[in-house]
Order: sequence, then structure tokens, then C-alpha cells
Amino acid sequence: MNNLLKNREIQLAIVVGMLLIIIGLIIPDFLALSNLLGVYNDTSILIILALGQMLVIITRCIDLSVAANVALTGMVVATVNSTYPELSVPLIILLGASLGTILGMINGWLVWKMNIPAIVVTLGTMSIYRGIVFLISEGAWINAHQMSDSFLRIPRFELLGLPILGWCSIIVIAAMYYFTRHRQLGRKIYAAGNSPTAAYYIGVDVGKKQFIAFSISGLLAGIASYLWISRYAVAYTDIANGFELQVIAACVIGGVSIAGGTGTVMGCLLGALFLGIINNALPVIGISPFWQMAISGGVIIIAVIANSLSERKPGRIILRKAVQNAS
Repeated sequence: MNNLLKNREIQLAIVVGMLLIIIGLIIPDFLALSNLLGVYNDTSILIILALGQMLVIITRCIDLSVAANVALTGMVVATVNSTYPELSVPLIILLGASLGTILGMINGWLVWKMNIPAIVVTLGTMSIYRGIVFLISEGAWINAHQMSDSFLRIPRFELLGLPILGWCSIIVIAAMYYFTRHRQLGRKIYAAGNSPTAAYYIGVDVGKKQFIAFSISGLLAGIASYLWISRYAVAYTDIANGFELQVIAACVIGGVSIAGGTGTVMGCLLGALFLGIINNALPVIGISPFWQMAISGGVIIIAVIANSLSERKPGRIILRKAVQNAS
């Protein structure tokens, strides 16, 4: 029992459960099944992006351009749909996924081949991608009436009470779980982040694994771009502005170590749900948006401290033992 309670995912699940109970005591309707499904649906895009970011962080990198990727790809997707409304939605989704992957590959290539720190690369590409969004749109918005009905309808279609948007996140969760737990490539990504030197000696190309992680993150950002645009039915220059902080926060809260090599799909999911519950509950309670930002920031700091304490291992005092043996 004690071992179970020490498990990070179990601890976070308990925290999420307690949070729901507290909110339920204040707002009983919040715990209604329909509302909880709505909260999960609202958090679905965050879950998808956080799972991609998780792989990047596991390899000891970070992707600050993930939200800019969503913005650029989303603007392209919206522009194509408004210009060619007869184009099938699956083709548009494929376009978004392909462009998102290419943008992720650019980040990965610069980190891998040019040996530039990931935080510098993605800070630069974040600005570049945001700038290109403005050049494409010329500052103009693309609104719902300019988009085709099929483009807007698909994510809203409900299956067993949950919109397709929510089911997309479930599919990504299942795929990522299988990839990280049962595929050799997934395990090599963990090895590359856990100990790059040891990974090199067993034949793992650390840079290549970082490139793959960035590519997968870009792919998920490309898919999320369509889901974002179709859900909110608008495309503008500041799409997902600042959302990369929420994505990174979900990973950190979920136990993904900034030092690399540690993190699970379940932990990342719980971290995203924790933020999703807070983001949905605090406005209903009547808490100011400024306090919402402060609370979210405080939670991130607490999570980082908790991660640091859990990773700290007691050192071995060899000299003292040697003196005791000699005496």
C-alpha cells in the first residue's frame, strides 16, 4: 500500500480526485457527468499537445514553438478551407498534420545537426512561425461563415456522449502509451534522455532520437491545429498565444522531468486534466483571471519542487565508512 502511495501517478490521481470533491462541494452541478465530459473535451487539445511535448522533454529538450506551430498550421488550414471549401476535410487534416510535422522536423534538425540548444532553436522558430502567420493572414481574421460546414461539424459530432474532439485525444493517448511502452523506438527515446553517454555506448543516436521526438510533437501540433480552428471557428494572428506554457505545465505537473528520461503518458494526462479542471472551475467560482494565472503558476512551482525532491538520491558517504572500518 505504501509503495502505491509513493507512485507519482497515484498521488496526482488522488490530488485530482480531491480537487473535484472540493469543487463539487462548492458547485454540485460541476460533478454532473455531462459537465465532466465537457471539461475533458475542453482539455483534449492540451492533452494532445502535452503528450508530444512529453517526448521532447524526455530527450532533455523543450519545444517553445509548439503553440506557434498550431497557430501557423491552423491559419494555413483555415485559409485553404475558406479558399477551397469543396476540398475534403480528411485532405485538409492531412495537410495540417504534414505541415506541423515539417515545422517540428525543422526544430529537430537544428538541434540534431547544428547542435544548437533546443530552447534557443524553438525560441527563434516560435517568433518566425508567429511572423509567418501574420504574413499569410495580413492581420485579417477568418471567421466561421468563411469555413465549410463539414470543416466545422466533424469535431462536434458526438459518439457515446463525447464529441469527436475528445475521442481524438483518447486515440492519441492509446497510441502514445503503446509507442512508449511497447515499441523499441519509444524505449530508445527514454534511454537517450536518461543517460545520453550510456545511450551512445549502446548504439543509440541521441540527436536522431531528439529529431524524432520533435517530429512527433510537430505532427500532434498539426493535428491539434485543425481541432483548434474547427472548435473555436475562428483563425487569427494570436491563435494559441501563450498556450505553450500550459502545455509545458501539464508535463511538469504530470511528473515529466525537465532533466530528461522520466515521464509517463498517464502522468501527463493527469497533469493536463488537473489544469483543465482548474481552468474550467475557477471562472465558475468567480475567481479573477489574474488569480487564475497566479494559482496556475504556483502549482507549476510546487510540481517542479516535488519533481526535484523525488529525483534527489542520497549520496554514499564512503570516507566515513572507511574510517570506521580502519578503527
